[in-house]
Amino acid sequence: MANQLAGGGQKLVVIGGGIAGSYIAKTLQFHSNLTLIDPKEYLEIPWASLRGMVEPSFAERSLIQHKDYLTGSRLIVSNAIDIRDSEVLTSEGRLIPYDYLVIATGHGHGEPLPKTRADRLKQYQAENEKIKAAQSILIVGGGPTGVELAGEIAVDFPEKKITLVHKGYRLLEFLGPKASKKTLDWLISKHVEVKLEQTVNLEDVAEGSKVYKTSASEIIRADCHFLCTGKPLASSWLKNTILRDSLDDNGSLVVDGNLRVKGRKNIFAIGDITNIKEMKQGDLAKKQASTATKNLKLLMSGGNESKMSSYKVSSATKAIVSLGRHDAVAQLHLTTMIGLIPGLIKSKDLFVGKTRKELDVDSYVLH
Repeated sequence: MANQLAGGGQKLVVIGGGIAGSYIAKTLQFHSNLTLIDPKEYLEIPWASLRGMVEPSFAERSLIQHKDYLTGSRLIVSNAIDIRDSEVLTSEGRLIPYDYLVIATGHGHGEPLPKTRADRLKQYQAENEKIKAAQSILIVGGGPTGVELAGEIAVDFPEKKITLVHKGYRLLEFLGPKASKKTLDWLISKHVEVKLEQTVNLEDVAEGSKVYKTSASEIIRADCHFLCTGKPLASSWLKNTILRDSLDDNGSLVVDGNLRVKGRKNIFAIGDITNIKEMKQGDLAKKQASTATKNLKLLMSGGNESKMSSYKVSSATKAIVSLGRHDAVAQLHLTTMIGLIPGLIKSKDLFVGKTRKELDVDSYVLH
């Protein structure tokens, strides 16, 4: 037990309860006096959220209450609004002291997510009803979110007319041209109309209007729309903190090879918020959390910082984008493939079971 609580007196604060923050909090909760600060009571598995829109019951497993895996730590449901040399200030005015700090706030959301899991489940239900009630649907954005949403709807609701508008000259620009072409062909085979190199200014659309105009003056009629363009980093609040000089021009936190914020001995950053040049993916967020965990364990137990682990940046461009329930496009080291084989890897369960197991959450949901 003494070994389990090595560093147990050290105050560790983790800001952000996405994948990276949840993983590090789960792992270090018995090695420190840990506090997780997150504006919501649950972890949302981000890559599973689109399936929840076409099948709301799927979200029952992809929304995990923080308290279900944080049994040995404190959860503060709030926004962090300031960081000082040894304290974090929350929006309610609470000061949370820290010896070590981890920032894992990732990407923001256009609208803040609901605080409770029950309200988030209601949101999924509402999105599902919006899809079911619509005969025609416009999706704006042809990155992974737009493509996966189009795939989910096209497979579950093949009778609906789907139009996807993307400003780039090809879909999924973070992948190679082969993956883009295979994805485009798959969407067309599912009767999705794809318009490339065009945008839609949604602010010009009157409330309740079902007519949309693209930058090429094309008219699209749709009963509803979904905006699936990139979300900004959740870092603007850091501009008024002691870390203001640690942000780069993109709003990312600059970290060293050990994942410490540059110039700071006791502040780490992990996940999408960092300036690490690699794909922003859940498995890489977990990998960063693992390296930071080792280094924090070492430092909190009085170890020599020269023995800290270095994070090995992934140069891999492998990725799997789901296309409905059965198919996916996979860009692997030596090949790009589409169809059932990559679909078996991801599309059936979207790694939700794996994530729940890693967080040691019960395999059933308590109602």
